[in-house]
Amino acid sequence: NPEELARAKEHQLERVISIFPWIAIIDKFQHWVYEHPVHTHEERTQAWKAVLNEFKDDVVNYEGLDAFRSNAWQRQLHLFEVPFYYIEYGIAQLGAIGMWKQYKDNPQKALDNYCAALSLGGTKTLPELYKAAGLEFDFSPEKIKGLMEFVKARMDEG
Repeated sequence: NPEELARAKEHQLERVISIFPWIAIIDKFQHWVYEHPVHTHEERTQAWKAVLNEFKDDVVNYEGLDAFRSNAWQRQLHLFEVPFYYIEYGIAQLGAIGMWKQYKDNPQKALDNYCAALSLGGTKTLPELYKAAGLEFDFSPEKIKGLMEFVKARMDEG
């Protein structure tokens, strides 16, 4: 069904984009937690709220949800089970978008680069793997903006 396919694609691409702010929030909060190992419950709550406020937008009205928002970080199990790992999802997602963009520009070259990077396995650093894949290990605002514009363009195609 073409309509269901279009809806599924749109949903997936929205998820691709919407995960990045949450990853940034979790990573920044986690750094605060480890930089302040003897913090109190109140200090932790205030730090969490400060990080949320730093990343907030005007799209969602959170009025009346302070109790929920003040401990929303607790739903991210990575903070408890695998500290500092969650950021890797963002790094991987940006790499995947970069490979997709490369594929749209030149499918054969993208496939060759992808296979070359995979063939290196765990023998190289992540920046070296990105380079082997024909990607830049660059997470600057400009680079991320370009990748998000690419995803948006794919969404606009339908």
